Amino acid sequence: MVSNNELGLFLRLHREAVKPAEVGLPAGPRRRAAGLRRSEVAALADVSVEYVTRLEQGRDRRPSPQVLAALANALRMNGHERAHLHHLTKAADPSYNCRGRSTPSGEVRPTVRALLDRLEPAPAVLLNQLSDVLAHTAGYVRLVGPIGLLDATPANLARFILGDARARRAYPDWDHLADEQVAALKQGPFRAYPPMAALADELTITAGDAFTRRVDTVPSLPKASGIFRLAHPEAGLLRLTYETLDLPADDDQRLIVYLPADAATSDALDRLNSQHPQPLRLVAS
Repeated sequence: MVSNNELGLFLRLHREAVKPAEVGLPAGPRRRAAGLRRSEVAALADVSVEYVTRLEQGRDRRPSPQVLAALANALRMNGHERAHLHHLTKAADPSYNCRGRSTPSGEVRPTVRALLDRLEPAPAVLLNQLSDVLAHTAGYVRLVGPIGLLDATPANLARFILGDARARRAYPDWDHLADEQVAALKQGPFRAYPPMAALADELTITAGDAFTRRVDTVPSLPKASGIFRLAHPEAGLLRLTYETLDLPADDDQRLIVYLPADAATSDALDRLNSQHPQPLRLVAS
C-alpha cells in the first residue's frame, strides 16, 4: 500500500532525528529513542500534543503557515527542508499536480550539452524526473557501463538500482542509494503525475518490497550530495562523492556530477580515463 501521508512521515522522521541536546533538553535515562517526544515538539512549537499527533497520523494535513514555521523551528529544519514542508501541505490536495498532464521531456538544451562537454572527463549524467538517462559524459560510461547501468534503452537510474540484481553487487551502499532513488521519485506530485504513476506501478512489480517499503518510509526529499562506494570491475572499489544540480523548472531535469572522494579513487579514475578515451555521448534526440 502506498503512503499518502507524506507530511506526517516528514514530520515524524525529523522529530526522531533531532537529539534532545540540540534543543536544550536532557537526554534522560528513561528515553527509549534518541529523538524528541511528541510532547517536546508540541512544547517547543507552542501547539498541543494532540495536534502534533494528528499531523503525524495524517488526520490534519493543512496546518497554517504560522504553525509550519513553529514546527520547522522546533525541528531545526534548514531552508531547503522548510520549503519542502510548505510544498507538502499543497501536495496534500489530491488535485494538486505541479507538472500538469505533460510527458517528461527528452530534450537537452545546447547549453546543457556544452556544460557536459566541459565537465569531461568527470563522470556526469543528466536525468529527467523519471530518472531516465538523457545525456552523459564519456567518464560516466567508463564508470557505470561495466556494471550494466546503461544496457537498457532508455537507461534509467531508478530501474537499475531498485530492480536490477547487478546493482546490489555493484554498490556496497545499495540500501542508501535505493532510499535516495525512491526519495527522488517521490519528490513532486508522485502518483498524481501519470508517467510517474506508471513507473511506480512497474517498480512495484519488478522491485517489489525494495520499492514499496521505501515509498511508505522514505521522505520525499533526496540529499543533494553525499558519498557512496562502487565496486568497479576494472578499477576496483571506488569511493565517490556526488553533487546534484537542479535545472530550471521548465527543464525538470537534474545534473549529477561524480568526483573522487579520496586519492586512491582519483588515481583509479585517472587510469580508467587514460585506458578508455571516448567522446561525449548524447542519449536523447
